[in-house]
Amino acid sequence: MTFTENCNTIFNRAIDDYHVADNVDTPIANPYGEGTMDAALYRKCWIDTVQWHLEDIIRDPDIDPAAALLLKRRIDRSNQERTDLVEDIDTMLREKYKDVEPLPGATINTESPAWAIDRLSILALKIYHMREQAGRADAAEEHRAKCAAKLAVLLEQQQDLGTAICQLLDDIAAGRKYMKVYRQMKMYNDPATNPILYARKDK
Repeated sequence: MTFTENCNTIFNRAIDDYHVADNVDTPIANPYGEGTMDAALYRKCWIDTVQWHLEDIIRDPDIDPAAALLLKRRIDRSNQERTDLVEDIDTMLREKYKDVEPLPGATINTESPAWAIDRLSILALKIYHMREQAGRADAAEEHRAKCAAKLAVLLEQQQDLGTAICQLLDDIAAGRKYMKVYRQMKMYNDPATNPILYARKDK
């Protein structure tokens, strides 16, 4: 099994586990060993899955504004947790390949492995929900056909992205590519750099 095949297996398990209760408040029960890559991948997709459904809920046109604000704050926290976890996965991969000596002329990729893995997790979610739409008994045939066509594209995209990630990791392992771990440094989450927040402290 390739690295990305394992990723997809773990992502599908997280998505299936979430949909047992299909409730955004369901606590995670990570089946993988703490501190392992598999555990990080499962937690990553669990966060994505919960946030997927939070994004559905907040788009309810009849949602109470106060509830929507609380939900928006929750989505913001989820986004930060997701970002932190992506960086943790990159750190784990950087540690794995730390002894690889880059070859002369080695290049850096436009995105790190973990940010590509982040896209693979989101793709697993899109595939799950597009497959659900393609099989909806209460939807029109035209709707199901359109969703089936989109599903085929998503499955092709998943295959291509998985191959590209494996090639990137192979290149890093061989020294043809090298990686760095950059922190996102989101300024709007930091009370010291968001002018709205630090202006309140000065009052």
